[in-house]
Order: sequence, then C-alpha cells, then structure tokens
Amino acid sequence: MGFSRYQRTDVLDLGNQYGTSIGHEAIRTAINQGRLGFKTIILHEQERLDHVAGREYGDGTYWWLIAAASEIGWALQVPPGTLIKIPILKDALALVV
Repeated sequence: MGFSRYQRTDVLDLGNQYGTSIGHEAIRTAINQGRLGFKTIILHEQERLDHVAGREYGDGTYWWLIAAASEIGWALQVPPGTLIKIPILKDALALVV
C-alpha cells in the first residue's frame, strides 16, 4: 500500500477536509532545484497517472508523486502527449515523510 499524500497534511473543517499537501510543494521544489532525480516519459493514449505509477513503482497509489513532479495538479487523467516526470520513488518519499 502506498504512502498517502494526506499523511502529513493538516485536517480542516472539524476533521472533514484536508488542506493543501505539503509534499506536493516539496517535490516540485526539489525537481526544480535539481535535488530530485526523475525520468521523463510522454503519456500515451488512454494512460492515466495511476497506470504509470503502477508500472513504474509497482503501486498505482503513488500517482500523486508523478502529478506533483510534473506540475499537473491532482488529476489522474491528463491529455496524451503530456510530458510526465517520474521521480525516484525512495527520494521523493523521503521529502514527504
């Protein structure tokens, strides 16, 4: 089972909602500063980020790491031809744990 993007996120509204993920910003910053390694792929027709995460990491629940690294928000499905950054899993998780 994957590490939830909400694990270190503040709970708002009497425990019913989660705030913005701290991990998302940490991953984007590390990518932009060259402190987090990644590989780049081009998304194909009918691929979703959870499919890519499942193939790359063996766990589709890590799709949010790819979304954060690629600066595409929190969508599982993005248009084919989108350039996707796939961060090194253990290094990305070290930023958010």
